[in-house]
Amino acid sequence: MKINLISDTVTKPTKGMLNAMFEAEVGDDVFRADPTINALEQKMAKMFDKEAALFCPSGTMTNQIAIKMHTQALDEVMCDHYSHVFQYETGAYAFNSGVAIQTIPGSNGKITADQVKKYIKSDYDWLPQSKLLVLENSCNKGGGSYYTLEEIRTIYDFCQEENLILHLDGARLFNVLVETKESTQEVGKYFDSISICLSKGLGAPVGSVLIGSEEKLKYARRVRKALGGGMRQAGYLAAACIYALDHHIDRLKEDNQLANDIADFLKELDYISDIRPCHTNILIFDIKDCSAQEFLDYLEGQGVLATAFGPNTIRFVTHFDVPDNALSRIKEVLENFRK
Repeated sequence: MKINLISDTVTKPTKGMLNAMFEAEVGDDVFRADPTINALEQKMAKMFDKEAALFCPSGTMTNQIAIKMHTQALDEVMCDHYSHVFQYETGAYAFNSGVAIQTIPGSNGKITADQVKKYIKSDYDWLPQSKLLVLENSCNKGGGSYYTLEEIRTIYDFCQEENLILHLDGARLFNVLVETKESTQEVGKYFDSISICLSKGLGAPVGSVLIGSEEKLKYARRVRKALGGGMRQAGYLAAACIYALDHHIDRLKEDNQLANDIADFLKELDYISDIRPCHTNILIFDIKDCSAQEFLDYLEGQGVLATAFGPNTIRFVTHFDVPDNALSRIKEVLENFRK
């Protein structure tokens, strides 16, 4: 049995998703003539009670377009120091938008309004202008940690007072919403823009969507073209995304539960030194007296794939391509390490 816990991006399209892709009606999206992409964008804008949406190849692109459309050169983006836009997007905020970034040392990827307040820049010529605040929900490097709606509301109120724009990197937002039972419409009203990735837990092969106002998304479409993201008959991909939204949201609860079950088992093992709080489908833990690579090599030899998140740190990510009976095998492999 092969068990791939490297990421929830490793999923393959289901039979139903493939059928939806084969049956998709397509056109040229650069001319806004692909009906399936149009349908996906309308669907997602409506879900979050926004005016418009834009289909893009990746979550990095949707995040970076959002930064570009909300800022100008010499502005500053603020985010938690674990944030994906800072950690894993190759410094694209500087490359594409000419902006500075201010990281904030939150807790497992989460920050508070009081913390943000300490880092807002004064209006001096020699400082960048604090303009955009990015929240990641759930936070990848934070172990799938998430903000509740009440926590978001407090940050939103602060942003309104300070004239800060608020963007949500919601790459794994639906893993959060199956836990909190909050609605997409409730989330949508607190953000100026939202990025949703459909190729992670939801299982589409490609695609993220940027959601916001009609005015901002009109400019975002031009930026997408400039970045090389204007696609043609990409409705085949959009059909997979629509299928994922219609069929794969509720089952994310199973992924979250599996990650938590593995976390509970790790607590029984003496070679585990620390386990980050496991909130959704991401589990991060440290191992004693062993390098991450040594541990990964052992796992791979047992048919389990994972990834390093530091010299002694491992990340597991659960998803719908993990076999139904995988938990017992994962426990067996973990228990037999060093035996």
